[in-house]
Amino acid sequence: MTAALVEAYRSALRALSGGAPKSLVRRARVEAEDIDPTPDVSEEQFLEYVATSGPDDELRIDLHLNILRWDNAPTEENPWTNGTAPITEERRSLVFKLLGLGDASAEVLNSQFPLAKTEGTTVIAGEWEPWYTPEVQRKRDFYWSHYVDYLRTHRKWGPEAINSLDTATFRVVERLVEPTRAEPAQTKGLVVGYVQSGKTANFTGVIAKAIDVGYRLIIVMTGTTNLLREQTQRRLDMELVGVENVLRGIDENDPEDSQRIDYLGDEDWESGRFIRHGVRPSDIGRPDIHRMTTRRFDYRRLQQGLPALEFERRDRTKPLWHPDNLFTSDARLIIVKKNSSVLKNLVKDLKNNADKLEDIPALIIDDESDQASINTTNPKKWTAEQKNRTAINQHLSNLLAMLPRVQYIGYTATPFANVFVDPADVQDIFPKDYLISLERPLGYMGAEDFHDLDFPVPDEEKTFANSKEKAHLRLVSGGSEEENLRRALDSFVLAGAIKLYREAHGLVPFRHHTMLVHEAMRTAVHKDRSEFIQELWSSGGYLSGSGFARLRELYETDFRPVASALDFHYPTPASFTELQPFLGVTARRIAPNGDPVLVVNSDKDIEQEELDFDQRSIWRILVGGNKLARGFTVEGLTVTYYSRAVGHAEALMQMGRWFGFRPGYRDLVRLFLPPDIRDSLEAACRDEEYFRRELRQYATMVDGRPRITPEEVAPLVMRHGLRPTAANKMYNAKLVERRTRTKEPSSGYPPLSDQAALDHNIDACVPLLNATKDDPISLGGGRSSFEALVGTVSHQQMVDVLRKLKWATPETFKPDLAWIASLPEDVLNQWFIVFPQRRRRVNIRGIGDFSVHGRKVERGDRIRGNSETAHRSALDALPGRTPTSGSALVYPVMNKDEVDDEVAVNGYPKRLVMALMLQLPDSAVPQDRKPLVYQVAVPDEPLYALVDG
Repeated sequence: MTAALVEAYRSALRALSGGAPKSLVRRARVEAEDIDPTPDVSEEQFLEYVATSGPDDELRIDLHLNILRWDNAPTEENPWTNGTAPITEERRSLVFKLLGLGDASAEVLNSQFPLAKTEGTTVIAGEWEPWYTPEVQRKRDFYWSHYVDYLRTHRKWGPEAINSLDTATFRVVERLVEPTRAEPAQTKGLVVGYVQSGKTANFTGVIAKAIDVGYRLIIVMTGTTNLLREQTQRRLDMELVGVENVLRGIDENDPEDSQRIDYLGDEDWESGRFIRHGVRPSDIGRPDIHRMTTRRFDYRRLQQGLPALEFERRDRTKPLWHPDNLFTSDARLIIVKKNSSVLKNLVKDLKNNADKLEDIPALIIDDESDQASINTTNPKKWTAEQKNRTAINQHLSNLLAMLPRVQYIGYTATPFANVFVDPADVQDIFPKDYLISLERPLGYMGAEDFHDLDFPVPDEEKTFANSKEKAHLRLVSGGSEEENLRRALDSFVLAGAIKLYREAHGLVPFRHHTMLVHEAMRTAVHKDRSEFIQELWSSGGYLSGSGFARLRELYETDFRPVASALDFHYPTPASFTELQPFLGVTARRIAPNGDPVLVVNSDKDIEQEELDFDQRSIWRILVGGNKLARGFTVEGLTVTYYSRAVGHAEALMQMGRWFGFRPGYRDLVRLFLPPDIRDSLEAACRDEEYFRRELRQYATMVDGRPRITPEEVAPLVMRHGLRPTAANKMYNAKLVERRTRTKEPSSGYPPLSDQAALDHNIDACVPLLNATKDDPISLGGGRSSFEALVGTVSHQQMVDVLRKLKWATPETFKPDLAWIASLPEDVLNQWFIVFPQRRRRVNIRGIGDFSVHGRKVERGDRIRGNSETAHRSALDALPGRTPTSGSALVYPVMNKDEVDDEVAVNGYPKRLVMALMLQLPDSAVPQDRKPLVYQVAVPDEPLYALVDG
């Protein structure tokens, strides 16, 4: 009877999937009539089953997925929502009502499936012609539905993750052009993820949905290395293409025939982890996928094989895009690295193809689209007749010109180079149609998991529980190089032993366990570092037991308390004695022949085993440079020793292979960094989060229209430290106004060594000091309450203060001030000034006592205010604030290492910075929906001047 109930309700939910919620129990009864003559599929039985089922139960997952889809359904596209907003109590209540479930049932289901509160997918787009409806997806979902099943069964994705992927990929595909449209058209878009966050899963889902609806030529451009291209090819073959399309008639059981299989001997192929569709797709009227590249072979000239690129047409009198032909033709999949000769061959073959290129609905996925794809030639060297292009950019331009129906989608985690592309260049890859920022995935460890950004904790108060930095980051400062690297090696061995302990206590096996040492790009450095690590390993006493005292101390002072503080409920030894039996096994797995190192670079003379995460288990220390950056996934990465200096934030973030998913060992991750790189990484993280926050701010529609389009986004970029991207990717815009509601401009102040400029800025802020001479008041609430001096100044007074401030460069705050000064009285007429107060207070200019806050000194001898979350949150509730009031947090700040001594000894400290955080009212948001006003530069004029944040 239980089996009949499960099958009936699963069938009912499949029937409702993609449409409006309708009476669930009634539908289940109809489905049950074909299963059991007297089924008990009552609402009570259904709820009892759901309440007692486990998290992996199929019916429970189906139900949760449908509820999530209905929760997230866009209001404007679904009349059944009756105006309720997505992911709200009102929407959830409506869903249960439409499902015909009573209040008691709703209470049970709400307790089982709490309302998900997520930021969701952020979309910045112009107007487009809707065509990809839920009905279209439900009608054509062969590859997509098989991909979802694969994620559920093989990768153990939960309903929330699958729903998030479904929503994000839907938002991409709906902005492509309908492939059966008679008039050819192109779109260009950009999808922004996080480093190592699952962008490949997103574009795999997009490709699946695109093939389902009729896109027939799929070109995936990976990074510039064979490692990444091969990794991408295998991933798509395994999770999307499937066994039937890989084999294409090859008999697996024929010894001679089977030699032609790409993945012969591959552990995942042999164990059945490659997706199987159960049938050759074309046998049931679905498109086969013809692979034009394989695991080991990048694209090559087809020569006599040109017909392989020609598409089947059932009716030769009609073009390929016509529905009579399109849905009976197969798809071609080409996965290439960004190499000039490879792309040149592809362009030539397409030109020689007998098919009309203008008839082919095509899709270009440009992974790592800010690498190699960007035109980095200097506009000053262009001629009136010709815009020079770099090789890869030229090939991309050629493909776009040759394929009038092609849709271009760039994928990256570091989008700044792409938004700096000249939007007026119609042959380039500026994302003119849409920019989509993916939400942070569940279980992901990113840059903010290694820094205390939103809740800065004073060093003396940091614990493993309240400080992400203290839990995961280990500064490489002081001590000898041998001591620092030894501690990293010890951490790697301990982490491996804890993984084996967890396997023995019920966790799934950890197939890979790796450590990354990345200090330079030169192969000679890699060789020296490899030899040094081998020496340290040999003297480490990991097998003999002579190093156990050292490992015991590290376990008791680091790994055990971190695991306890983070409390992820992973099995962890209560003492080092319990861990000890696993240490020898760990050491032998890391160095089976006495050498724990794999060097990963372009040196072909090194005699060692191949780095192949697909073919076998890897427990090794990886030493390398560029080959281990930019999109390549270092599986099982647990300990990183990184000290390579870079020139811009994009490069630093892309080398962050320590980001990603760490199921079962999140608490074991350790990152060894020098202090200066730690600071640069934190600044880069702030730049990234600021950009995403600004996108979210402008993503909402106004009167049914987008507030901004992609052309109005660039360059919505803040700089806290390193330049956001390479200088040769920033040629195209000069900022005139920055119209952002929140501003933290203090890192653009002069350096601490310029005492005269610092004193000048204190004098400039005297009107703000004078406005707050009264007694402090309490702001915020609960644990977040704080004392503050509060006062008001007129808008003109604040503008006068800002105009008097000195900056490191004249352009630093100029675009911000230009906009603030232009705001009229009916938009902004007064400013609330807030000085948060703490125990350290000094008298400033004889006006009164004000708290001095300690902050870190950054590169360039500058210091920022670092406004605190609790302080920012209290601004909206200031007594007397009106819709035309701005607010300013003012932090007199000093180097945190000097502030106590300076205040105690001198009373009035030197090197004092008057840091500001400005928050403008909602009424200041531009009516024309443009957050920035900028001018496109021409070669003989000054180019983009980046504004420090």
